[in-house]
Amino acid sequence: MFAAILCAAIGLGDFGWDFSQQRSRNLTRFAEEMRPFPLQHVPWDTRVAWQWSTELFSDRGATAAAQTLAISLVAISIAGLIGLALSLPAARTFARPDAWSRASPDSRPLARMAWTSLYVTTRAVLIALRSMPEYVWAFLLLAALGPTPWVAVCALAFHNVGTLGRLGAETVENAEPRVFESLRGLGAGRFQIVAFGLWPQLLPRFLLFHFYRWETCVREATVLGMLGIASLGFWIDDARARGHTDELVFWVLLGSVIVLVGDAASAVARSVVRRA
Repeated sequence: MFAAILCAAIGLGDFGWDFSQQRSRNLTRFAEEMRPFPLQHVPWDTRVAWQWSTELFSDRGATAAAQTLAISLVAISIAGLIGLALSLPAARTFARPDAWSRASPDSRPLARMAWTSLYVTTRAVLIALRSMPEYVWAFLLLAALGPTPWVAVCALAFHNVGTLGRLGAETVENAEPRVFESLRGLGAGRFQIVAFGLWPQLLPRFLLFHFYRWETCVREATVLGMLGIASLGFWIDDARARGHTDELVFWVLLGSVIVLVGDAASAVARSVVRRA
């Protein structure tokens, strides 16, 4: 069944299997042009390649890498705070007049209607935010803000608010309610339960979500630069436009290194959170 679906998809996609001599020549040319410019059509020299790479990195790479990381950090910080706040009204166990109460349900229709409206509205906002990819958000924001780093920050933050808010709401709904019910029985209010019962129990999981989405922000911040936003992707697009394949490959590899560093930092942070 899977093979049939795959074959049908390939047929419908009209991918084509025409590996002509022209394509072969293009591949050969690309393989030559991806070498550092001083080493094209000459024997390989590691010292020359290293000097070319370090000069390119010190000239533009270091700044672009720092901008990419800064955009991702600011974006995920904003998204984490807003997503954490919205995860409460988006959770069924919180958005009700008798939250975590063992008493009979509150039958006041206006109160139930108000909380239900808050829940439905918050869920709809989270769905709308995460339904649009970061690239689409950035494309729309460019018209309003121009090519500034805040376009990338807002685009990443909007999408991740929707994602983190939904993940947070599911975590709140799946939390063990007995501790919260006991606090409610002792006279604790709704936000006292959140502060002293819910957050201490669920904060490690929220942080895991936060660091996971930060990894995504690092990758997407690189891609968004292709829209003219200040990040590593800007220089990738610039090299492509000028036909400098060697620089294009360098910027792509530098982006991969940044993502690997971000993944490693995230893995360490998540490991610390789990042990805590």
